[in-house]
Amino acid sequence: MIPAEVDSLGVKNLEDLPEAAELDQKWLDELYSNSLFDTIYKSVTELTYEPVDYPELTTDTLKARLKRLNARTPFNVEYNPSLESVIKRYLKHRRKSMERLMGLSHFYFPMFEQEFDNYNIPLEMKYLSIVESALKPRARSRVGASGLWQFMFTTGKEYELDVSSYVDERSDPIESTTAAAQYLSRLYKIFGDWDLALAAYNSGPGNVNKAIRRSGGYQNYWNIRPHLPRETAGYVPAFLATMYIFEYAKEHGFKPERPPFQHIQTDTVHVKQMITLDQVAETTGVNIEELQFLNPSYKLDIIPKVEGKTYVLRLPREAVGVFTSNEEKIYAFAKAEFDKREKPLPQLFNTDTRVRYRVRSGDYLGKIARKYGVRVSQIKRWNGLRSNNLRIGQRLTIYPRNPVASTKSKTTKKPVSAKGKQIYKVRSGDSLWSIAQKFSGVSVQNLKDWNDISGNKLKTGMTLVVSE
Repeated sequence: MIPAEVDSLGVKNLEDLPEAAELDQKWLDELYSNSLFDTIYKSVTELTYEPVDYPELTTDTLKARLKRLNARTPFNVEYNPSLESVIKRYLKHRRKSMERLMGLSHFYFPMFEQEFDNYNIPLEMKYLSIVESALKPRARSRVGASGLWQFMFTTGKEYELDVSSYVDERSDPIESTTAAAQYLSRLYKIFGDWDLALAAYNSGPGNVNKAIRRSGGYQNYWNIRPHLPRETAGYVPAFLATMYIFEYAKEHGFKPERPPFQHIQTDTVHVKQMITLDQVAETTGVNIEELQFLNPSYKLDIIPKVEGKTYVLRLPREAVGVFTSNEEKIYAFAKAEFDKREKPLPQLFNTDTRVRYRVRSGDYLGKIARKYGVRVSQIKRWNGLRSNNLRIGQRLTIYPRNPVASTKSKTTKKPVSAKGKQIYKVRSGDSLWSIAQKFSGVSVQNLKDWNDISGNKLKTGMTLVVSE
């Protein structure tokens, strides 16, 4: 038996990352579900302004706080009964969703503030992203606006946001925020008022100008609000109410839920060759769901390599060193995987090897993909899935990499004979890929074939055959 060598890649299991010791399923729901976005979208379009009974916040206290807020922001945060109604409605009925949004803001807001500072935009404009998308990078409105700042396709192209089959930079936190800052800067130059710039961001400068004319020439948002489209009429009150709640969260006893990462705990690397997020997951040990959270602009979980374009991969800081120190090996692994996938693809669609899988409680695409030794992007393509959302009981069509190991009729596995062969004892932090790197001429597929393994899971202490 050969002794274990120190893993030059330093691959860590997810359990070794304190920030993600127990990846909470609700964060996956937050990333891929539009439910919170839909709730906010509906609340803005259907705002009512009747008085709300909320004795915990008196009118006098609210007036004093709004006055202090108004003094430190260029927005017109002045008291009026309509704004009081919206603030109290949010405090009374949307506490849980606000806490979730406050948690997500720890990751997104530092990026937004940096870009807004570059363009001299008020930093409080970050709250607009909550009204626009509920901090959902892949939020999509009923009219086709997409991303954190809800750009239409043509507007995104106007501000040089790359939208292709592989990439949608409207979902990229930094690229889309740069575009939003440029657009807001242009609107402010037109109106000279941030409230009107907000209204124009939502409904277009033409509708704001019409409302100004219909009001008789007023240029204060509250004076022209009755003449704006219904959605825009609720837009600025929703923004100001959100700003108030975030700025006075402590006074109202909010306890933000926190995402797996703070922005400062991540960094980016330039990608030099086409690679998939699950290939990155396999070689760095970072959970694929975390990679999807950090890289929402890659629609198929594939980072392309296009001449003249630069694409980046955002990783937890612990994994950046692993990736950059072993780029050649990682890219070679990715290329070998792509080369293999091109040839057997027709066989995967053979109906004799097809499996119908029923989604169970606790399932998510990454988990199912690992079970059958396939890619998340493949499962999405085979089933026409546009997002990672799954329903309990939903049926999925899967073409396993090793069909025999995945059929319903379970056959007894023949024990793997290690007689006359080199063996290796699995240690904590090992993956099939990192073990293959230890032995010259050995591939991941070799290890799977020699040890009758269909997936990628290993248990510490298990013995693997590492030679023919």
